[in-house]
Amino acid sequence: MNVNRYQIQGDKKIRLPHYATAEDHGYSEEELRTQLIPESVNKLKDLHWRLHAEGKKGIVVVLQAMDAAGKDEAISYIFSNLNAQGLKTTSFQKPSETELNHDYLWRIREGLPERGQIGILNRSHYEDVIAPRVHDLLEEGTVPEDKDEEEIWSMRYRQINDFERYLVENGFEVVKFFFNMSKEEQKNRLLERMKNPKKNWEFSFSDVEEREHWDSYQNIFEDMLNETSTEYAPWYILPADDEWHSRYIITKTMIECLEKIDPQFPEISDENRKKLNEYIEKLENE
Repeated sequence: MNVNRYQIQGDKKIRLPHYATAEDHGYSEEELRTQLIPESVNKLKDLHWRLHAEGKKGIVVVLQAMDAAGKDEAISYIFSNLNAQGLKTTSFQKPSETELNHDYLWRIREGLPERGQIGILNRSHYEDVIAPRVHDLLEEGTVPEDKDEEEIWSMRYRQINDFERYLVENGFEVVKFFFNMSKEEQKNRLLERMKNPKKNWEFSFSDVEEREHWDSYQNIFEDMLNETSTEYAPWYILPADDEWHSRYIITKTMIECLEKIDPQFPEISDENRKKLNEYIEKLENE
């Protein structure tokens, strides 16, 4: 699979409607579910162990989408299989009063990984250039005196790009996945959650309320993708109507990212090797 097909390339300006929400990829769901994804996850697990053992670099993974697009399921089917010590997952909701009293990137720090970890941001700092824009929710005092409200978004895009460059330059790769789901597919998934008693807990009335702003969200997503997909922190647009295919794209992209880092298990020194052999002999002779 060539995952570059799903990556926004360079400074190319995209039109979100030109990206498919599902495609004929040639794999059956059974093949993806029982063979291709498990094989990829096993490879990802090995590379993740190496990343954690080496402890030199980390990866920030951003998952961004409308409700019911498959973010939580991607975490469950892919990332939950990895070594828990080397994994950090943080979900971001509406900012708290404490968070609003800081700059908008302040709360993201809690979700960032340590060296040797993969940090999953289920929603992220991008919420602060999406929901406030859809609902006109900029708080008083958050707009600098020398800026009007229209200028705030381009300023934040620049700040986010600078923030992500800072992370990359300090040893933390940034990989961003946008789940491109159709309105019809979202309706079907929300109805399933509403009608199935075992899935009622996944449903929120706000999911339907936010759906009323679908067109605004799509326009803002397109703007966000164009302004913040960079060579050092690219966006990948997933055909999210097909959940299993999207998960496969994520695993392959993560494998490529880790192979680029090329983490290695640390080698024991000659001095410690000698001591290790002595301790092996000591335990075997007990």
